[in-house]
Order: sequence, then structure tokens, then C-alpha cells
Amino acid sequence: MPETPLIVTVDAEGDNLWSKPRAITVRNAECLPRFQLLCERFRLKPVYLANHEMASCAAFVEFGRDVALRGAGEIGMHLHAWNSPPLESLTNDDLFHQPYLIEYPDRVMREKIHAITGLLEERFERKMVSHRAGRWALDGRYAAMLLDEGYLVDCSVTPGVDWRANPGAPGGSGAPDYTSFPQRPYFLSPADPSVASNSALLEVPMTVFASRLFRWLPWMYRVPVLRQAAGRVSPARSWLCPEPLLEQHNLEAMLQLARRARHAGMTHMQLMLHSSDLLPGGSPGFGSARAIEQLYSHLERLFEELSGWCRGMTLIEFRDHWLADRRQAAA
Repeated sequence: MPETPLIVTVDAEGDNLWSKPRAITVRNAECLPRFQLLCERFRLKPVYLANHEMASCAAFVEFGRDVALRGAGEIGMHLHAWNSPPLESLTNDDLFHQPYLIEYPDRVMREKIHAITGLLEERFERKMVSHRAGRWALDGRYAAMLLDEGYLVDCSVTPGVDWRANPGAPGGSGAPDYTSFPQRPYFLSPADPSVASNSALLEVPMTVFASRLFRWLPWMYRVPVLRQAAGRVSPARSWLCPEPLLEQHNLEAMLQLARRARHAGMTHMQLMLHSSDLLPGGSPGFGSARAIEQLYSHLERLFEELSGWCRGMTLIEFRDHWLADRRQAAA
């Protein structure tokens, strides 16, 4: 069986943003070299999708420049609208509500995208071509603006996941519903991001599968009194993503998901985590040094298995690979 492309994406952002801090710190930048070494050991090439505070962090810039210069990974863009200049309040407390970029007026959206793109390109001295939306919120307007800035790859789509229960600005348009979006890569249409087109922006969806219980008894997850119990037995959807748990079953869940993707003949697999997951206390579940060591143990064992049948790629490398495969198939 041919090697499956494995893309490791890291949302490079401030420490524990789930706590909605008034002052954002970036201590997790000091934790990235250890993670990078682990990835390089298994010939993986992480994509660090950086937001404003990380682009402004000297330690991250030094680290990212080295990674990119050696071809050992890629730097891309990640935009948290509530603290990414130019700052223009959308709510009475944007740091608390953390509004989605797609809730801002078009003018503000465009200015924020242009500003962070310029900052990243200045700091890393290279064109930004890869992107993930903050809080996973992408729509057609956003996609069109990314194309205008020259982006070539997006990885915001989480197939089958409906984010509408996660609020942004009070009374705002809210988060997207990716329930009907494809699992396989496609050049998305700004007119309808769930539909393939001839645009230049390749969508590389997250690796997400519905659980067997959800496929057999989906109604259980729609009944409030049953939803919580069903979720404890089997989450509706599984991601290729380390969960903030010390229990062994998270490793087994990731391994089973990867094997399922291989059996299904998926064109790629994408694993994601947050840079703050690598810092004790940097995210809600990884609160101790013990939790971090368990995370590294799980990642090492996962990478060890995947190294036998996967090949590490950055997002832009995967785009080139995808295009080459399409040309070969058409020949």
C-alpha cells in the first residue's frame, strides 16, 4: 500500500486561551523545540499556524525561522480576531466573548487578514500560503479574502462537526456547520466552501470520523437527556488529536482512528494540537508535568506506528503532492 501523507498541524497561540486571559502570555514557545525534535525523529514536518501573539514572540520567531530554513516544517497563519490588529471592538468585551472573524464587517476582516499576513511574512521572510481559521470558523467571504492574499492551502474544515453551539459575539452570526462538508481534499469555492471548484485554495480537512454508536443510533445524540450518557460511552466524532486525558484509552482511540483512515483509503491524515498543550497548565487538560510526559509518551507510540506506513508532509508539500496525483490520474 502506498505511503499515506501525514500532516501535523499545530495552532501556535498564547497560553491557555480557554481561560480568556486579560493578558496573553506565550511561555509555550519555549516548549516547541522538544516537540520538533520528536517529529524530526519520525521524519514528520509540523506546520506551525501562528497567530498574532506568537508572531510577536521573539522565541517563537527564532524557532520558526530555523525550522523553515532547514525545511523541517512550515510556518502558516492562524487568526484570532479578538486580539489581532487592527483592533476594532465588536462587543462590550472581545477578550471575553472571543468573536469569530466571520462576525466582523468585511472591511475589518480584510484588514486583519492583511495585517497578520504582512507581519508573518516580515518576521519569517517568506510568503504565507497555509492557513487555519481561529476557532475553526471559515466562510466564503473569508476564503475569498485568503485567495486575494495569495494563500494556497486551508485546513479549517472539520467534516461532520457543527460548531453552532459555540457562541462568539452575542447576537452574532456564530460558528459554521461543517456537517455536510467533504472528508477528502478539494479546491473550495468561495461561493460555497462545501463545494469543489477551480479556485487555487486547496482545503485539507481535519481527520474526523463518526463513531460507530453515532452511525447506528444518531438520535441518541440529539436527545438532551441521552446525549451526555451517549458521549461518555462513545463521543459522536473522533479526531486525530491528543485529548487532555491521562488514561491510556486516548492513545488507543488515536491508533484506531488512524487504522480506520488507512482502511478507508484516505488520501491523507491530519493530526492537530495546540502549542499550549505542550506547556504544563497551558491548556485545560494538560495541567501538570505528568500530563505532558503522558502526552509525549502517547505521541511517540502513535508516531512509531504511523512511521511504518505514513510519510510526513507540510501543507504546501501536500498540495503539490495532490496536484501531481491528479495530473497523473488524468494522463
